[in-house]
Amino acid sequence: MAMISDIADYFSKGCGRCERFATSDCSTQKWKPGLTDLQRICLSMDLEESVKWGQPCYIFAGRNIVILGAFREGFLISFMNAALMKDHEGVLQKRGANTQYPHMILLKANDQVEKLAPIIRAYIEEAKGYARAGIKPQRAERDIELPDELVEAMDGDPELAEAFHALTPGRQRSYTFNLSSAKKSATRISRIAKFREKIIAGKGAMER
Repeated sequence: MAMISDIADYFSKGCGRCERFATSDCSTQKWKPGLTDLQRICLSMDLEESVKWGQPCYIFAGRNIVILGAFREGFLISFMNAALMKDHEGVLQKRGANTQYPHMILLKANDQVEKLAPIIRAYIEEAKGYARAGIKPQRAERDIELPDELVEAMDGDPELAEAFHALTPGRQRSYTFNLSSAKKSATRISRIAKFREKIIAGKGAMER
């Protein structure tokens, strides 16, 4: 199944990553009011709207700022350069045990967006400031160095992140080697989309 590339499709049908796409059971439909509120906040703050990894991604000064996501238990707004965020209000959460920095605001009710809107706006403004100034987080030392595109994809896709971190080191390296061999970021993003089903299935890049 191909991930969507049109932003309107996300809010009307879903991301296209599972068999629930374009059905009433799709998580985006359950959380559509909250997701729409998040979209409205992002657009009101001069962020450029795009689609990456089948999800709404918002950009400022050429840098990914936040990405939206939905799953059965809730929906989220994830900050893409989490290592820089101060989190003064203590609302950011980690994706899982393997996540180094808290990066997402997890919401479990559609009306939570309105209640948290001032904090969300303040955090987006903080992230815009880093992008405007060209400030980037220091690259964390890892046993396996992950391409930025893969890190960003996992930030917005908890299922992918959990599956990737569950892979053996050898299988993880097979993906990082394959992705790192691509010269263009767009190529790496495209490969991640194609690899997703394999990663979820627990396979390496070269396995069938």
